[in-house]
Amino acid sequence: MNEQHPAGLTHLDSEGAARMVDVGGKPATARRAVASGIITMSPEALAAIRAGDAPKGDVLGTARLAGIMAAKRTGDVIPLCHPLGLEAVSVDFAFEDTAIRVTATASLTGKTGVEMEAMVAASVALLTIYDMAKAIDKGMVIAEVRLIAKSGGKSGDWKAPAG
Repeated sequence: MNEQHPAGLTHLDSEGAARMVDVGGKPATARRAVASGIITMSPEALAAIRAGDAPKGDVLGTARLAGIMAAKRTGDVIPLCHPLGLEAVSVDFAFEDTAIRVTATASLTGKTGVEMEAMVAASVALLTIYDMAKAIDKGMVIAEVRLIAKSGGKSGDWKAPAG
């Protein structure tokens, strides 16, 4: 049965079973999503990453590739996400006082949004930083993974409140 749940929950059918939303009749539109997160660490770990002296090599280069690869595989790891043909994914880094902020952007022209792809990219980039620098600091903390902005689709543009 493919009827929508009586309460309007899009990922549940009329009997409450999980389902993938049918996007077949939706128009393709330009869609973009930006997500970010932060990893806090010791001054030693931050200095090693900044200098390129981490034991496992190029931390940020590896994290960038991991994030891009993860975005492309989001439909494989998030059960109800559609597999998407992404047109662009970027993963950028900014050094802060005691942390590195990751910002990931995903975009395509399609029938469904790319919010999950952007958040998966940011999350996996953060996890890769942890993996690459854990020999220096096992106490690193990943936090604040969230959607920053999205555009396109039926619901239009959205931006996270400042703060």
